[in-house]
Amino acid sequence: MNTIQPLVIVENLTKHFPVLRGIIIQHKVGAVRAVDDISFSIARGETLGLVGESGCGKTTAGRTLLGLYPATGGTVSIDGHNVQKARGSELLTIRRNSQMIFQDPYASLNPRWTVNSIVSEPLRVHHLLATESERIERVKELMGLVGLSGRLVNRFPHEFSGGQRQRIGIARALASDPKFIVCDEPISALDVSIQAQVVNLLEDLQDKFGLTYLFIAHDLSMVRHICDRVAVMYLGVMAEMAERNELYEHPLHPYTRALLSAVPIPDPKKDRIRHRTILAGDVPSPLNPPAGCRFHPRCPIAAEKCHLDVPEWRQVASGHWVACHLV
Repeated sequence: MNTIQPLVIVENLTKHFPVLRGIIIQHKVGAVRAVDDISFSIARGETLGLVGESGCGKTTAGRTLLGLYPATGGTVSIDGHNVQKARGSELLTIRRNSQMIFQDPYASLNPRWTVNSIVSEPLRVHHLLATESERIERVKELMGLVGLSGRLVNRFPHEFSGGQRQRIGIARALASDPKFIVCDEPISALDVSIQAQVVNLLEDLQDKFGLTYLFIAHDLSMVRHICDRVAVMYLGVMAEMAERNELYEHPLHPYTRALLSAVPIPDPKKDRIRHRTILAGDVPSPLNPPAGCRFHPRCPIAAEKCHLDVPEWRQVASGHWVACHLV
């Protein structure tokens, strides 16, 4: 972890969704263990990438971190404020300083609101500007920051393309002058030609305002481009975390190696001779995860200990964390 006080500190964060049966009288029969005892920190001005297969708990971790989902266990501290214990004005402070850019630019914007209403909502909630005219000018300024014309503030979301809608979502996230933004796969629903524009915009905004990002994504090449460090999740738990070049060049966890071996290489000759790790079987259900290491049913090097004992989340080199018995 970082020696200086990080902006975001996550300790043993857990989120389980109860599974209920019955219509009139419901009773709990189990729980989906979406996020299970994960810990990490994010320094001020840093971008931490969070990667893994679909359903591994990345989005749930991001939403629980911000308090959109109540945590089952663990603690989250953002700029010195405990998210789980915050109430009243302290909770409003956390919400002002922490925002989210959602994955789907079509579902995350209210279709009945104009762009002006959407982007100015944080200004009204947090009482940042006194008059409507000031709020309109601020919305136009934010639109300019994300590369859209201020003349479009009275239009509705359906009048914009997907990339433009995502820019509106970014403008809304910036409205309250946040310090920390969770970017929940902000480019996965966009055309490839638009993805680079949005990522470059996020980088420019980070440089300009000193923002801190948790960048959740599938595209490992894009993650290496934008992130300072990368964390890998598998079935609700952390597998590995390291500085981006360290992780990509010296992956330690078998799951990380399998993920990186699936990244396309532009050179056909190099692609043909490289070693590919093909994982057998399917991801187990988070309703009933396997005992021991959760990756052991698919791991090509699993030992007997992996079937029995949960691996410790430990630092094996400077800034390089891994949860594997065989490392």
